[in-house]
Amino acid sequence: MREETATPAAPHRVAVLVLDDVLPLDLGIPAQVFIAVPGDPYELILCGRTAGSVRTAAGFAVTVAAGLEAVRGADTVVVPGYAPHLRELSADVLAALAGAHARGRRLVSICTGAFALAAAGVLDGRKATTHWKYAHELAARHPRVSVDPRVLYVDEGQVLTSAGVAAGIDLCLHLVRRDLGARTANQVARSLVSAPHRDGGQAQYIERPLAPEAPGVTLASTRAWALARLHEPLTVPQLAAHAHLAPRTFARRFVTETGTTPLRWLLTARLDRARELLESTELAVDHIADRCGLGSPSNLRLHFRRALGTTPTAYRAAFAPTARPDFDRAHAPATAAGPSAT
Repeated sequence: MREETATPAAPHRVAVLVLDDVLPLDLGIPAQVFIAVPGDPYELILCGRTAGSVRTAAGFAVTVAAGLEAVRGADTVVVPGYAPHLRELSADVLAALAGAHARGRRLVSICTGAFALAAAGVLDGRKATTHWKYAHELAARHPRVSVDPRVLYVDEGQVLTSAGVAAGIDLCLHLVRRDLGARTANQVARSLVSAPHRDGGQAQYIERPLAPEAPGVTLASTRAWALARLHEPLTVPQLAAHAHLAPRTFARRFVTETGTTPLRWLLTARLDRARELLESTELAVDHIADRCGLGSPSNLRLHFRRALGTTPTAYRAAFAPTARPDFDRAHAPATAAGPSAT
């Protein structure tokens, strides 16, 4: 009797649409993130209006392997930022993006790439973001788009948009986390020497004092101390004491430094730990709740449902090592939450 063998999952096809005068760093982000994922679950291709050479905003050119046919064949289409962002795009580019959206493909923009999605009608009736410097222009030119200039990225399920430059890293890691789980996303972040996760709701522009009270001193060591003690009932006064600051001063500096509050950061850190334990261990849900500091299984389920729209059991079934990656779930709305450890 012939032995049955498992059919490997087909790679998820990611087309990065390289428009003329693309911003080089925006272009490099999706390429670097998706090729860094272990096991090659993504098949990445750079494409333009036609195959060949495409100039960048920095003056040098890049070579793309395909034309707009790659957009039509992709599962996910990523549009990096370009300049000038207010220029009219060609009808064939807009039709390719609109067609991908109509077929239920996932569309993603980095920085001013949101202007291309908006021009194609993809963002109509949706929330979106772009670089804070250009958000007012996106809102004025496309009034049917609900533009939020404050956040790092917006996940609308099938359509995702990010703010400028580094926020593109956060969004691409968020996609890996949605597709393949927290453990894989954290592995990729470590390989890129990047923060494991920044919640999309964090502020784009984090003000840093020109003359801090203690020059050269940050709260990074306190965050690292807290990450090692998530199983304990940590409070803001405890964190402040570790940082040798008054609680109010600590809370103010924490928001200034991270863009989020200490308690929100703690909650997302605990959820991230729970996700990794669900993916990598067979621990019961009550033990996981205890280890990540959420106390009870009911409390873990409550926060899981609020943050991820699913249950711990369903999450484990989807992301345990024995589970076959199912990229169809990438098209369902889901909001990942996690801390920045930097």
